[in-house]
Amino acid sequence: MTVRKNQATLTPDEKRAFTSALLELKRNGSYDRFVTTHNGFIMSDTDSGDRVGHRSPSFLPWHRRFLLEFEEALQKVDASVALPYWDWTVDRTTRSSLWAPDFLGGTGRARDGQVIDGPFAYATGRWNVDVRVDGRAYLRRALGAGVAQLPTRAEVDSVLAMPVYDMAPWNSSSNGFRNHLEGWRGANLHNRVHVWVGGQMSTGVSPNDPVFWMHHAFIDKLWAEWQAKHPQSTYLPAAGTTNVVDLNDTMRPWNNVTPADMLDHRKFYTFDTEPAAANQR
Repeated sequence: MTVRKNQATLTPDEKRAFTSALLELKRNGSYDRFVTTHNGFIMSDTDSGDRVGHRSPSFLPWHRRFLLEFEEALQKVDASVALPYWDWTVDRTTRSSLWAPDFLGGTGRARDGQVIDGPFAYATGRWNVDVRVDGRAYLRRALGAGVAQLPTRAEVDSVLAMPVYDMAPWNSSSNGFRNHLEGWRGANLHNRVHVWVGGQMSTGVSPNDPVFWMHHAFIDKLWAEWQAKHPQSTYLPAAGTTNVVDLNDTMRPWNNVTPADMLDHRKFYTFDTEPAAANQR
């Protein structure tokens, strides 16, 4: 079974395997299809209308399924590859190992945000940004410019302590675990990380930056931690809710998977450190 590891523990060979698989998906056109899908849902998910991938209870199961599909694509290139996760409560500076030239490369240069080192630098000719929100074809970052600090572990723990998964009105104003983790309220966890990275990560085409997958793999791990802490709590809403995906409703774009299908990550993969007393429902 696939084991998702903390990126900080990856060996040089594991880093090379991961980046090589990403580059191959980019070369064969598969990668950009994931960017297009994500951008389409960002644009259509609104607080007052039909919402599936964002601003809604299905934010977590939708991204779990999205990451699974992407991980499967990577494994068709190299069966040894798993999605690593980025624990930004620990690796929280621009000098952290994931930003090194042998992995993701670092921040963008001052004048235009262009990433100029690492395997995803525009100059390599292997990472053109084709699905974009402006005319710039290069990967951009501005680490720490949009917001100064990444979330802390204390802020994460405060959100993990919330006992209710989600609640009405089931959007970006909801006062439950999902919305606080997504970052529309409270400590601003998931959203803040996107802004901290900057560049394409601050837009609907955020998967153009490979760190997107590592960030969301950690968000997924935090969901698993919450489930272990609250074994009597489960996905809400259960049924009959307008404009959102209920527990047993199918999720677009797949239409063959429900939030209920996604509740136990251990059917698909494990983490290198599994949450204690993981009694998920």
